[in-house]
Amino acid sequence: MTKTYRISEVSKITGFSIPTLRYYEKLGLLKPTRSSNNYRIFTDKELHWIQFINRAKATGMPLSKIIEYSRLREQGDETIKERIDLLEQQEQILYTEQKKIQAHLDFLKNKKQHYAKIIAKYENNNRNNIGKNP
Repeated sequence: MTKTYRISEVSKITGFSIPTLRYYEKLGLLKPTRSSNNYRIFTDKELHWIQFINRAKATGMPLSKIIEYSRLREQGDETIKERIDLLEQQEQILYTEQKKIQAHLDFLKNKKQHYAKIIAKYENNNRNNIGKNP
């Protein structure tokens, strides 16, 4: 028997709020089944998909691209190349951001080294001047 979850449980497990989960359903990203009482019913399959959405968002992928990816996913394996293209586009965005961050880190490192040299020179001068002024 397949394990099922109500929306409140999914919210606790995934960290997404109930309104966010409903919004994703409205966008077509989530398609939970409904119980006889009209409650949303999620399975582990939906939980894995929500985890993918969460990770994609964490990479900075816009919701529009996640929706595009979702639509391709629904079409089946014949869209795998298109999905790879979307992932590669996001990967390139992250590499560009990584280069920018590395440039910022290099700037800070160089500035700290510059200051360390000034401090060392100052301390060296002070050591050399000890005892010279009576």
